[in-house]
Amino acid sequence: MPHAVDVHVGKRIRQRRWLIGMTQQTLAESVGIKFQQIQKYETGANRVSASRLWDIAEVVGVPVSFFFEGMEAIDTEAEPSGAALAPADILGDKEAMELVRSYYAIPEEQRRRLFELARVLSDVA
Repeated sequence: MPHAVDVHVGKRIRQRRWLIGMTQQTLAESVGIKFQQIQKYETGANRVSASRLWDIAEVVGVPVSFFFEGMEAIDTEAEPSGAALAPADILGDKEAMELVRSYYAIPEEQRRRLFELARVLSDVA
């Protein structure tokens, strides 16, 4: 049975890789392993060693601490405000990830306008 920390770290690896548009194959080649190992990391089936996590962090352009962000929320029973409106693992949802990636592809000024529009629409709903 995978440990919750290994599953969380694996999800964060997948989220970051997907957000920057990198394939498992590309990530694996960049850190010198087979893509099947990346699959096992991302599902939590295999634990990521500290040195391998360091290598992955460098390739995907984040600090190692990125992979542990949100860990304090794993075992909490109290839902944060607005939790009922969004899935617990919002970035695990492929559609949400695609929306985030598309959002950041929009020029900054248009992005601000889109953000304000979304805020207004969510207030109306």
